[in-house]
Amino acid sequence: MGCMQKALAAAGIWAAIAVTPAIAGRADFGGQGASADTQYVAQWIMETADHRGLPFAVVDKRQARIYVFEGSGRLLGAAPALLGETVGDQSSPDVGEHTQAGAVPLDERTTPAGRFLSEPGRNLSGEQVVWVDYDAAFAIHRLRAGASKRGREARLASPKPQDKRASLGCVVVPVAFYENVVQPMLGKGRAVVYVLPETQPVREMFGAL
Repeated sequence: MGCMQKALAAAGIWAAIAVTPAIAGRADFGGQGASADTQYVAQWIMETADHRGLPFAVVDKRQARIYVFEGSGRLLGAAPALLGETVGDQSSPDVGEHTQAGAVPLDERTTPAGRFLSEPGRNLSGEQVVWVDYDAAFAIHRLRAGASKRGREARLASPKPQDKRASLGCVVVPVAFYENVVQPMLGKGRAVVYVLPETQPVREMFGAL
């Protein structure tokens, strides 16, 4: 295992280094574990070609993990993620405005579920992010420096998914994972992000195979 792989593994991250072809029409997890819901949705994506060949990510809110795939269905990496503090699968109509104002009420701090066409961009501070839903200020971004960084690092390292409910609604990932997996794959152009629901069965949102 190389230095980069060791650093990622220490943060609970898996990232593919060697390139192996994916099996046509199948999601390739490269032997990495994932919940049954994540495996189901990844396979549904490939069998229906819902992603239209674009890179895609699956966010498993119940397990607080994110999986990033090439358009071919090969998993490039997986990592723990911080999610919205409040359980829920919808965005409040005013959350974008409240986020810009820097005051998001607790009941609006949800990570919405669904299928999103993402695009790279920058936030108001000029930081690179992947916009999942720009109007709702919903993005995938790296863990930020600041007074809360150490506490958030501890939450990311926790084995308990409930400890990772700590964001205003965005999907917050370790810096190394953002720079080595998210930015190269989702940060160069359009992609599709699938966020699994937590208040309804996954197969009700993403159709049966």
